[in-house]
Amino acid sequence: MNENAAPTHRVLQPGMEVDGYRIEEKLHTGAMAALWRITDLRGRHSELGEMRRIMKVPRLFSSEDPTAIVAFEVEQMIMPKLKGKHVPHYFGAGDFEAQPYIVMEQIEGESLLARFNAAPLPWQEVVEIGIQIAQALQDLHRQHVIHLDIKPSNIMRRADGTAVLIDYGLSRHDKLPDLLNEEFRIPLGTGPYISPEQVLGVRNEPRSDLFALGVLMYHLATGQRPYGQPSGVSGLKKRLYRDPLPPRAHRADLPPWLQEIILRCLEVMPADRFESAAHLAFMLQHYEQLPLTARASKLRQDGLGAVLKRRFKMAGIDGVVKQSAAEQLSKAPIMMVALDLNCSEELASGVRETAERMLQSKSGARLACVTVRKVNRIGMDDSLIQDGQNVHVRQLVALKNWARPLEIGADRITFHVLEASDPAAAIVSYANANNVDHIIVGARGSSTLRRYLGSVSSQVVAEANCTVTVVKVEPRAE
Repeated sequence: MNENAAPTHRVLQPGMEVDGYRIEEKLHTGAMAALWRITDLRGRHSELGEMRRIMKVPRLFSSEDPTAIVAFEVEQMIMPKLKGKHVPHYFGAGDFEAQPYIVMEQIEGESLLARFNAAPLPWQEVVEIGIQIAQALQDLHRQHVIHLDIKPSNIMRRADGTAVLIDYGLSRHDKLPDLLNEEFRIPLGTGPYISPEQVLGVRNEPRSDLFALGVLMYHLATGQRPYGQPSGVSGLKKRLYRDPLPPRAHRADLPPWLQEIILRCLEVMPADRFESAAHLAFMLQHYEQLPLTARASKLRQDGLGAVLKRRFKMAGIDGVVKQSAAEQLSKAPIMMVALDLNCSEELASGVRETAERMLQSKSGARLACVTVRKVNRIGMDDSLIQDGQNVHVRQLVALKNWARPLEIGADRITFHVLEASDPAAAIVSYANANNVDHIIVGARGSSTLRRYLGSVSSQVVAEANCTVTVVKVEPRAE
């Protein structure tokens, strides 16, 4: 037997059996792989119920196509590491010695491609889609993976609107070998969406995915691609120095803040984009607190002088971008202060000092200052106006006054007055919805009743999905 002989792979047909899976029908044929609907004849993973499954099989061309084969190997390495609602459930894989394949969940929904074909969309829908994709990217980046091929056909949407990212053939995992980087020296990605640093071969920058999301939102909002559809490396390199026509030049009814967000995602230098996908999702959800810059009012592309300056600056970008997804996220957490405005001055100062120390250690952190205005569980609340003042506005002003000594730039801090009957539940819900990494909450002095009923801080500690720091101050001696 010749051990160096290449394995012989069968051409799959409906009715064939592969490792206990029956091939039912071909669902899709792409440039690098085909998708088949299958039935598991062995009843594996029965605890997942009737979750439908598909088999992804690489197209092994008779001509040389090493990228497709390596990309499939990459996907086989990465998919078993992924968890959560934003990725397809992984069931198993076959190797190249017999029949290469990946079996995964069939997402019951459609790709974003359908909405792309309907662009331009109402700007409210563009924002909602942007939030969904940014949340999915944050979840992926927290798992040490940068997607690097975000485009409409690689984004599925479940019935509840949850974005699911598929196709990890061009992705990079911080803790796994980067086979594509080791074997190829060409830009890898999809022309309209590839980031400037990817054009230069940099594959370890998580904000590359934010650039691609900016391209997606630009197209959904205007019906146009910001960089066209380049087919060669020379065309791709233009985005290193040539800015796109501002979205509002295509569509005047777009809000200036949405143009601000889109153009910030499309900045050439990664450091000029949002610090993380969580930060982007946060500002899409709280756009009324987004500081506007010259980006928001632009109606033309930059002049020749700015283009030449950017072209010179981009010569060193590959030396600037040298960090992993985990390193970038650790530098750009979203911190939340949950402050009771009725607490003592000592406790309020203690919470502020704790927040200040944490912000000093994380220069890219964003701070959300939150207070909860407790309202009645049932019926109309007649306490909105007291002494001729709007209570909600009054508490918002008090929250800003509390934060003023922190001296944080306006682009790094936001303020929120939540109205709820259960303060602890409201704090936890807000933290979960906004991808908060760390909650700072003050704890009032103890009492028999408080110990019996449970304090807000103890409930937050018990229920939050992120780190919680509880600040306490010693009661004054009488």
